[in-house]
Amino acid sequence: MANSKLLIILVIVATFVPSILATDFVVGDATGWTTKFDYQKWAEGKEFRVGDKLIFNYPQGAHNVMRITDAASFQQCVKSPNAGTSSSGSDEIILSSPGKKWYICGVGQHCEVGNQKLAMTVLAEGETLPPVSAPSPSTTPPPSAATGRTASLFYGFMAVVAAFVGILMV
Repeated sequence: MANSKLLIILVIVATFVPSILATDFVVGDATGWTTKFDYQKWAEGKEFRVGDKLIFNYPQGAHNVMRITDAASFQQCVKSPNAGTSSSGSDEIILSSPGKKWYICGVGQHCEVGNQKLAMTVLAEGETLPPVSAPSPSTTPPPSAATGRTASLFYGFMAVVAAFVGILMV
């Protein structure tokens, strides 16, 4: 009897901990997905991992989000008819595999003229970014709308603690 309860608790923990550890990134933070914003600078220093979510916020009909499959098309703002396109105004993209990812706005000249594009590297679990030089003391990074790994780790830890408390109460 106790073993079956333990098994149920472990299944619950195994189910919820990975989603708790994922981070939601609001692309562009409060600015959202728009023209004339430096998305490469926004992405600088962030660690995007498999399971994390990108949230693109913009007025519906004003922009869209196109997934580009190669660096050359990204650099030249090539709008492929085969590209996955989202246009809800609150698009959520779960980063499901490691590697380079590219996103552009396919509306008008927003990518070419407005620099509305984002390139990033998605890390596999356990993988780390190479070290970068520290910013100068006068430079402070902008606040991020990401929920943060610290909070995610805290909630993951709390889920594990709750599971052990449940085991002890059995």
